[in-house]
Amino acid sequence: MRVYCAADYNHASRVAANIISAQVIMKPDCVLGLATGSTPIGTYEELIRRYEQGDLDFSGVHSINLDEYRGLSPENDQSYRYFMNTHLFDSINIDKKNTYVPDGLEPDSEKACRDYEEIIRTHGGVDLQILGLGHNGHIGFNEPGSTFEKETHCVTLSETTREANARFFSSMDEVPTEAYTMGIGSIMQAKKIVVIVTGEGKREIVKKAFLGPITPEVQASVLQLHNDVILVGDEAALADFPR
Repeated sequence: MRVYCAADYNHASRVAANIISAQVIMKPDCVLGLATGSTPIGTYEELIRRYEQGDLDFSGVHSINLDEYRGLSPENDQSYRYFMNTHLFDSINIDKKNTYVPDGLEPDSEKACRDYEEIIRTHGGVDLQILGLGHNGHIGFNEPGSTFEKETHCVTLSETTREANARFFSSMDEVPTEAYTMGIGSIMQAKKIVVIVTGEGKREIVKKAFLGPITPEVQASVLQLHNDVILVGDEAALADFPR
């Protein structure tokens, strides 16, 4: 695992954007695995800036998102499809037909998961996967538990995760209780993985995930087994890493 220690969030966002930019330039038809939440917003803003400057072309890129709330339509302003359109897709020249997010409105959860796995398979897997890191160690919506789930599945969100996401909703009651997420097995099949972590609040879970034992109680700890992971963080989040 390679570790890049940036000065702050903005610097970390630029470093992550550098890695994604290199991927897009070297393989214009690459498959990007994308994440949502507050962490990657700065990275997406930097990618938009580079596109507007003429440095990046996303016309051949395909994207596969990690997760989506079950029960939310793409038009719902808290859905992850809406998030991706707002924070990235609407501002670059990617073909939205080539962008994939789990179908939050599919009533048959098993079908929704099978369909998404088929999308991943038919695209030959993910070339570069972007991940954030939850305070409880979740990646995607793979919550702490007794096993590492292999494929895309429907999960019941933990109260910790719902509380962390409640700031995006009008009230706690509006936060969905279930979500679709790529499984740990699907994530681990990505050729390269970039994890972005910033802030003192992530310091303890970064230590557990990357310096502690590999356990499904800290789902991100499995990333220690991947052969091409880049951890991009700021000084506060990486304070316990040896320098």
